[in-house]
Amino acid sequence: MTSKTEKWFITGASGGLGLALTRRVLEAGNTVVAAVRNPAALAELQQQYAAQLIVEKLDVTDFASLPAVAKKHGDSDVVVNNAGGAIIGAMEEFTEQEIEHQLALNLLSPVHITRAFLPAFRAKKQGRLIYITSMGGRVAFPGGAFYHAAKYGLEGFAESTAQEVAEFGIKVQIIEPGSIKTNFQANVRWTEESEAYKNGTVGQLRRWIAEHGEESNAGDPQKMADVIYSLSQQAEPPLRTALGADAFQILKGSYEKNLQSLEDQKALSASVAIEGKTGFIPE
Repeated sequence: MTSKTEKWFITGASGGLGLALTRRVLEAGNTVVAAVRNPAALAELQQQYAAQLIVEKLDVTDFASLPAVAKKHGDSDVVVNNAGGAIIGAMEEFTEQEIEHQLALNLLSPVHITRAFLPAFRAKKQGRLIYITSMGGRVAFPGGAFYHAAKYGLEGFAESTAQEVAEFGIKVQIIEPGSIKTNFQANVRWTEESEAYKNGTVGQLRRWIAEHGEESNAGDPQKMADVIYSLSQQAEPPLRTALGADAFQILKGSYEKNLQSLEDQKALSASVAIEGKTGFIPE
């Protein structure tokens, strides 16, 4: 548990979980750099925490601007990659622009932000990188092919990075939330619906979300923020943390199913080995 005040850099801090976490960190007496596209959304909070809150206008998909921002706030102790969002629709319905947007926002932005802050973290031999992914980074649903592609990629990136930077005293945490009670319907984006998928699995999902999406969201963003902050104060936090009863249930079911499938393939997997070779098993 740390006792000193910290400086946090949080993307997507103007709403939902990002806003809740920003508030929690400020309440603990820390400084927050809130990186947002719309600074006006934080006007009230900035009045309340004038000495602690720095609002940085930033489009996280403008990769060229990120090194300068990281240099400006190189004294940050914690960097939270929270900005993200989903476009829902059948994979074929996505335009090239929508595909690029999903990958840029949910994967490439955290990658570039991490690379921008790492030199300062390495120099001081400490720092913490927190990635807000999703249960959708470990299990996939119809309608989110490119969102899942990005989140799965981010999980792999963060896990690999964690092993690379541990020797510099840098900690990495991956947070996998389930559904969160936020203004979901106002923020969700959709592809243009095609006739081919209208009455299939994706079409059914569209209608279910329209009718039940808001009311079914079960995660309390402030409670999630409390947990994330508490984990950030641990010297050795878990690499991954699932947040939400739905996230736990869905991930557990997926892991069990995949593990059973893997066990069923044990003999088949071994049958293709070259005799006397152990394969790629780094020590």
